[in-house]
Amino acid sequence: MEKTLRQLETFNARGTDGRLYAVHGYEHMARIDPRMAPLDHWESTGEAEYKLADGRHIDMREDGRMRVANCDLMLERVR
Repeated sequence: MEKTLRQLETFNARGTDGRLYAVHGYEHMARIDPRMAPLDHWESTGEAEYKLADGRHIDMREDGRMRVANCDLMLERVR
């Protein structure tokens, strides 16, 4: 099965360091067996992930705050 990411959103978030960061949200997509469906038929796997513009992964928290993976930098979405 082939997989890809589809960008869903981009938003700004303020870090605990006072800086503004661009955050990109992606949906994981999987290609259906081409013998069963058209070649460009992709379906959502139900998984999402968020990354900074520089590619660092973000761990999402239930309260809406975000932590940059492998460091103590916390982010909060700018409304």
